[in-house]
Amino acid sequence: MKNNLNDQKPLWRITENERGFILLFGDFIAAGVSLIVALYFWAMKDLWMDFSWKFLLDRPPLWYYFLPFLWVLMLVELYDTRRAGRRADTIRGITVSTVISTFLYLFVFFISEPRSLPRRGVAAFIASAAGFTFLWRLLYRRIFTNSAFLRRVIIIGAGRAGSTLAEEISKLEPKPFHLTGFVDDDKDKLRKKIAGVPVLGTSGNLIKIIEKVQATDLIFSISGDMKPSMYSSIISAEEMGIEVNTMPVVYEELMGRVPIALLADDWVLRSFVDRSHATGTYELITRLIDIVGSVLGLIFLGILYPIIGLAIIIDDGFPIFFRQVRVGKSGKEFKLFKFRSMKKDAEEDGVARFAVENDERVTRIGGFLRRSHLDEIPQFINVIKGDITLVGPRAERPEMIEELQKDIPFYRARLFVKPGVTGWAQVNYGYASTIEENSIKLEYDLYYIMHRNVMIDFRIILRTLGDVVGFRGL
Repeated sequence: MKNNLNDQKPLWRITENERGFILLFGDFIAAGVSLIVALYFWAMKDLWMDFSWKFLLDRPPLWYYFLPFLWVLMLVELYDTRRAGRRADTIRGITVSTVISTFLYLFVFFISEPRSLPRRGVAAFIASAAGFTFLWRLLYRRIFTNSAFLRRVIIIGAGRAGSTLAEEISKLEPKPFHLTGFVDDDKDKLRKKIAGVPVLGTSGNLIKIIEKVQATDLIFSISGDMKPSMYSSIISAEEMGIEVNTMPVVYEELMGRVPIALLADDWVLRSFVDRSHATGTYELITRLIDIVGSVLGLIFLGILYPIIGLAIIIDDGFPIFFRQVRVGKSGKEFKLFKFRSMKKDAEEDGVARFAVENDERVTRIGGFLRRSHLDEIPQFINVIKGDITLVGPRAERPEMIEELQKDIPFYRARLFVKPGVTGWAQVNYGYASTIEENSIKLEYDLYYIMHRNVMIDFRIILRTLGDVVGFRGL
């Protein structure tokens, strides 16, 4: 009798990093083909020259041949393998990249000398790049999200940490791997299902279980003491070529956030502090980006101020700007600037409240400003002053921080870095008005602090621009 496909060993054990490389490689191929197609149609439309070496050497400027690299950079959001496996996210990501690429080119085109930039060649590249990338991504979804290419995983430990991870995996689509079951030395759990996943046995028969279910990976999720036999079995499995990872690492990789409820009380001192330090090079680059970004933002503010200011006055009178005390790096307080989006008496009793979705305190023009993120533009004043940066955790009010740190572990750890105009938590989660919701946002913030680099910052900025284009402001 043939085994079910889910009981078969995968044809190729593909890790998350390998999936990312496959996506990147395919995107470069698609972008390269798009460049050739664009050059061909550009040459065929040119009355004075055919598609020849002379055309390739004389007509396109040198920067034109770097368009594939710029296109791949614009797709940075889609190198999240979970998003890459979802058709809707793929369409949205390619659409956003196309729209942003078009607007950037039009901006450069209109400030350049007349007839100095190729319109037809760039338009043909953007159109063909969007089309070929979409076709490649459909092919990727068809092949590499198939169960035949999924890793087969056993979770070591069916306690709180292991069951929580299993529950989170069950919510993910597409599935990152096939979870075959648990191994736990608590005999009361044997042959039971925890979070919908069976407990397959104990450490004494771990090797037999691996062979039976054709497992390729183990996730170690025991937070307390473990028997020597468990340690010995895991070492034996690793010697067989089985990949062994720990629960926090896998959780961060899959969810893009830190499981704060499952971490030890001394986690900040043992792990977070060391991983939260950024290099001097990164700090220098981000400050330069802040300065350039805030200068452009302030120019944008100067252009829009008369229109937005007049709209606010007509809708709800003065003041136009909203100034509020927020907490920055190391607990230092500063005044944050925004366009006013709430009624003047939003907190007439003096009690600080969280903003919520469909907040009744928001004015009519304020709703538009929030959805378009235009209310955030005055924050570039704070960026140029150095109070905040372009990318970082949301700047919260002192009253909120004092309240939240009583109920949420490690909450003040988010003050290790400067807050930002936008951030990892903002683009991955909506409003947070409860303790549970703020805990989830903190998980995203702590993940960002530990993993931050120029590429993840660019990814966040790109996703924020996508939210602006799609009017998905918070």
